[in-house]
Amino acid sequence: MPLTDTNIRNLKPSSAPTKHSDGGGLHILLNPNGSKLWRLSYRFGGKQKTLALGAYPAVSLAAARKRRDEAKALLATGTDPGTAAKQERAAKLAVAENTFRAVANELLAKNQKEGKAETTINKKRWLLDMAFADLGSRPITEITAKEILDCIRKVEAVGNLETARRMRGTIGQVFRYAIATARADTDPTGGLRGALTAPTVSHHAAVTTSTQFGALIRAVWAYEGMPETRIALQLMALLYPRPGELRLAEWTEFDLEAGTWTIPASRMKMRREHKKPLSGVAVDLIKELHKLTGDGLLAFPAVHTRQRPMSENTLNTALRRMGYTKEEHTSHGFRSSASSLLNESGKWNPDAVEAELAHVGADQVRKAYHRATYWEERVKMAAWWAEELERLRDGNVIPIQHRA
Repeated sequence: MPLTDTNIRNLKPSSAPTKHSDGGGLHILLNPNGSKLWRLSYRFGGKQKTLALGAYPAVSLAAARKRRDEAKALLATGTDPGTAAKQERAAKLAVAENTFRAVANELLAKNQKEGKAETTINKKRWLLDMAFADLGSRPITEITAKEILDCIRKVEAVGNLETARRMRGTIGQVFRYAIATARADTDPTGGLRGALTAPTVSHHAAVTTSTQFGALIRAVWAYEGMPETRIALQLMALLYPRPGELRLAEWTEFDLEAGTWTIPASRMKMRREHKKPLSGVAVDLIKELHKLTGDGLLAFPAVHTRQRPMSENTLNTALRRMGYTKEEHTSHGFRSSASSLLNESGKWNPDAVEAELAHVGADQVRKAYHRATYWEERVKMAAWWAEELERLRDGNVIPIQHRA
């Protein structure tokens, strides 16, 4: 006889488990402790099996009968409902475990194994930390575009437009990694393009005339702060690398006999090794630096520890002390200064200048030319540029483009 709710509520436990049938294999298993558990008995593949359907009253009589009917429907298609239930539980567990935070941290670990620059990874981690407050514990498959937009809007609301833009891109990287590892099907950030306020493009401030650059060079060579900082600024002027490429330089990268500095791919923006020719002046400065920091791994260690590189703020702080505001010149601005003045000189192939700056065009053939064809020209250009800086330092500020 089918069970009723009254029957089930009035069931009294005994010293051994008892079964109380509802029909069609569905029954209540009443345990000595009073628990009432729904069970379904069925046969599959010639074997007798039992499927747990939950506990009463959390699973009502009507709900238990519905689950019985669903299991019977699976049996009719040749599917074992017990196996299907295990797969469903595993899928739910995977969803619960694959939170945004878990996938994001896995992506960061992958980036580290791939040798991505620590600075890049730290920036990603900083952006993701802001997202974790709202998204971190959410299963990645359940996060909607609106949730992401609401999260980013908080950053945008305080005026950090560029940070908000980068945050959207970094969150998108996490979703694309989840898709690549079969833990998500879509990237909700794709639909957010155009939803955020576009930041005003701000180029790195730089002095770009001979007169202005001459004054800067004299200030750099007369800098009276830490000698390591002075040398770093001088090398920025002579070699115009990206500031992070210089700050993180290791002594093993310099071959002073050959006059080269080989920056490893892991520290290059384009992820390719970049070799720069060193002028005689640059070699002398590096030898001076070696007397100060040559006993360690890093050419430019931090002031208080040899285990970490010089702070990314050190060079810009030194420029501020010399009287240059962030609107006038930055450490990254040495690249713009050199690019402008080298091109204005008319002495060098623009592609050779681009090669020295480690800029790369879209054409693969041109990339090969950048690495090889212009090397001899770049060596000559490095020597000429060092001579130009010496002229500027000594007060010869005749505009470069007007010189014979």
